[in-house]
Amino acid sequence: MTYKTIIYEVRDEVAILTFNRPEKRNAFDITMREELAHAVMVVRDDADLKAMLITGAGEAFCAGGDLQAITDDKMDARSGRRRIQNIHVWLPQLIGLEIPVVAAVDGPAYGAGFNLALACDFVLATPRARFCAVFGRIGLVPDAGGFFLLPRIVGLQRAKDLIFTARSVGAEEAERIGIVHEIHPPEALFDRALEFAGRFRASSRLAIGMAKTVLNQALHLDQHAIAEMEAWSQGLALDSDYHKAAVQRFLDKQPLDYDWDAAVKEGAAKQAAADD
Repeated sequence: MTYKTIIYEVRDEVAILTFNRPEKRNAFDITMREELAHAVMVVRDDADLKAMLITGAGEAFCAGGDLQAITDDKMDARSGRRRIQNIHVWLPQLIGLEIPVVAAVDGPAYGAGFNLALACDFVLATPRARFCAVFGRIGLVPDAGGFFLLPRIVGLQRAKDLIFTARSVGAEEAERIGIVHEIHPPEALFDRALEFAGRFRASSRLAIGMAKTVLNQALHLDQHAIAEMEAWSQGLALDSDYHKAAVQRFLDKQPLDYDWDAAVKEGAAKQAAADD
């Protein structure tokens, strides 16, 4: 498929998806929605990928829905409902991708753009990033998964605050309430986010994927159901070639392939050398 509103590429086992309507601050129209849905399925079906990075071209992540396009569609209540139902055909696939998904947010992440960032596992941002459940400003309610995602990340009371007030949140507050994982300068954001995503190359895709699947269910299943998912997942992980090789390296007193702390130190050393 040839994309018009997004850019999709793969670098060293990391899928990179860039919203590419900078003249519209990467506003979300029907073409972008369809192309994003297609790209999510491409990522889902590529067994060689270890992580995904989502970002925006220009000085915005995604400014939300394209209001002009929505107005031109002249939707009634039935067609508006169908529009949102169509988003929920592919959005669970994005949330459930069995690899870590990193958002690199510079500038506004508003409305649907805010919720697409929340659908990622980690959000890295610049100091000029802004997050806003903007829907209330124009008499709408959150869509694109906002009702599901936001309270699970910030808690119910803060979710009510952000949705009812439709106020914007800067990067520092977003970090404080659990939306943002790290803050980096604008000129460094993409490289830092790509390096962050690249640390997962040495991980077990099977173990990460199963852990993510169980965690995504953890807040709405009972203890017995979670215990069963845990038991089955661990049984598969124990029988994996990755686990057996890692145990052998440990017994042989060899460094493990997947060591986050070591990867962080290596990345810091490379950055220091580049800065000199």
